[in-house]
Amino acid sequence: MDTRMAIGEFAVASGLTPKALRLYDDLGLLPPAGVDPATGYRTYAASQLERARLVAALRRVGVPLARIGVIGDLPPAAAAADLAAWWRQVEADTADRRVLVADLLARWRDRPIEEEPMTARVTVSGADGAERGVREEQQDAVVVAGGRAAVADGFGPDGAAASRAVTARVAAADDGSALEGVRAALAGAAAVVGTPGASGTTATALCCDGERVGVAHLGDSRAYLLRQGVLTLLTHDHTWVRSLVDEGRLTPEEAAEHPDRARLVRALGDGDPDVHLRRAVAGDRYLLCTDGVSAVLDEAVLAGALAGGAPAEAVAGLLAAVRSAGAPDNAACAVLDLVASEPAA
Repeated sequence: MDTRMAIGEFAVASGLTPKALRLYDDLGLLPPAGVDPATGYRTYAASQLERARLVAALRRVGVPLARIGVIGDLPPAAAAADLAAWWRQVEADTADRRVLVADLLARWRDRPIEEEPMTARVTVSGADGAERGVREEQQDAVVVAGGRAAVADGFGPDGAAASRAVTARVAAADDGSALEGVRAALAGAAAVVGTPGASGTTATALCCDGERVGVAHLGDSRAYLLRQGVLTLLTHDHTWVRSLVDEGRLTPEEAAEHPDRARLVRALGDGDPDVHLRRAVAGDRYLLCTDGVSAVLDEAVLAGALAGGAPAEAVAGLLAAVRSAGAPDNAACAVLDLVASEPAA
């Protein structure tokens, strides 16, 4: 007799989350063996584990949902041939995109930045805080030092030291141009940490020189801008699942439940960081945070916590919300306000 398994037990055994199992039931990819008519509770047969693990593996490499249904119903040899054909197409598409990106970079590389004229210089008022959560060790680090700030999320045996290296370098950075300030700070930290292996860290840094704001970023810690009540994500997560979402191979909802959602494809030391420069506008509020904040709180909660009060109050509100959500990970954040100081030269 085929053993029946509760949805939670089946999720653990298959490597899929209960939410993913419900989604795959709705799509007809993996219907449960039984559904309680009164409660709607799903149960699965032990014999379904092989198909569930196949679905999980195919989603992990980004095979589209519609194609998983086809591959899963084919005999092994035909399934292998279909998967190989899909992968050849992915490689061809990637090669085409590489050419297009190289062309765009060649067009923009030496083009001067055109921005609106400055209306006023600003100063920075900020606060920071961290929460260890349920983890045994705090590997997140955060600093606010004048017009500079950074968050870092370490991983591996030496992750705490790696993340602290980022914040120490940012705190000690020379005051200069906004863009070169964050570039130099992260380059110095990368020299200390080295190329990531078993240990490493994410890094998101901000520097304001009074007229411009520079942001540099590697990994899945984030920078947000709150301007006139609208919250905007400024950074792009360097994770495996984010790349699959960008390519249309995962939905954002699937990405949130993906078993490899924390898998980084870039961290400090993996080449140059993403950098960009913005005009400093009085009244803007910036949030830097590790994924222990952004992966736990949705953007509506982030915006609500940032909507009023001083930076220290916003930090306290964010960390309180993280604790209310169970604080499943280390969390760190910095909130910075740009305040008008004098007319521009």
